[in-house]
Amino acid sequence: MLMKHDVHIDADSTMDRSLWRAMLRGWRRRCPRCGGGPMMNGYLKVRESCASCGLGLKHHRADDMPAWATILIVGHVIVGGMVALELNISPPVWVHWALWPALTVALALLLLPRLKGVIVALQWAWRMHGFEDDKG
Repeated sequence: MLMKHDVHIDADSTMDRSLWRAMLRGWRRRCPRCGGGPMMNGYLKVRESCASCGLGLKHHRADDMPAWATILIVGHVIVGGMVALELNISPPVWVHWALWPALTVALALLLLPRLKGVIVALQWAWRMHGFEDDKG
């Protein structure tokens, strides 16, 4: 039986790992198992283990996937916005120079740690890279 703050893991480790719940917790940068403890220690560094339930997080292999996903999303949003603005309003060039670099940096900084949390949570939910057993 798993509770939020007092965690007890059954010996057979057949606990359901809901993908969507884990992804939501990862997006919030919380532990994918309990949702109580923070996953990150700083901006992008994943903690060794959850402070709340003790789940070992050091197994993760997020590597370049969060950066790749951030570039993909930010690129589509920014280029789509640039084209839409130019086709509909056709503002002066200085508006583009003032608007798009700032939005690009802000969106990338917002998405990168959240996408890293989602990737680590996906690995936990799918029992990948050392997350097979749930003993922490």
